Amino acid sequence: MVKTESSNTLKTGQPAPQFSLRGIDGNTYSLENFSESKTLVVVFICNHCPYVKARIDDLVHLQSKFLTGDLTIIGINSNDPNYENEGFDNMIKFGREYKLNFPYLIDGSQTVAKSYGAVCTPDPFLFDDKRRLVYHGRINDAIDPQMSPKIPILEDNVKRVISGDVIEKDFFPSIGCSIKWIG
Repeated sequence: MVKTESSNTLKTGQPAPQFSLRGIDGNTYSLENFSESKTLVVVFICNHCPYVKARIDDLVHLQSKFLTGDLTIIGINSNDPNYENEGFDNMIKFGREYKLNFPYLIDGSQTVAKSYGAVCTPDPFLFDDKRRLVYHGRINDAIDPQMSPKIPILEDNVKRVISGDVIEKDFFPSIGCSIKWIG
């Protein structure tokens, strides 16, 4: 595990980079599949990272708190599929084990992670209804896997976007395992 902090590559106000990726349900997804949602969270996750495992229930809970028309979460795995416990079959197992209630997509070429500037897992990006970046950073204040969250940063920011309020801190680096790059 290499503890990594997210970088501020994709800037606030920039559009969400396009993608077309296969999900663990066998369907292919792109941004257009989620055009009806007021907010969209694209979060880079993986199967083995202790930071992801510690926060995945927080993401599942977050998705369940909002109507699909208000919030849609998309999980993307950009790790080298040959890395231990990664790859599509392990994603399916992970999705079942954690009862994911949002699409979990594979970015086997890693081009999507690079277009977003994702470098760690988990690494969430929050977009408004026009799919412009409004927040990039932490899910909550628990920065180590053993910590219990007290401040729901991402949830609070989703609520701000839905109500038309301004997000005061639009970049708050997430912390997690480095994405396992191919080669």
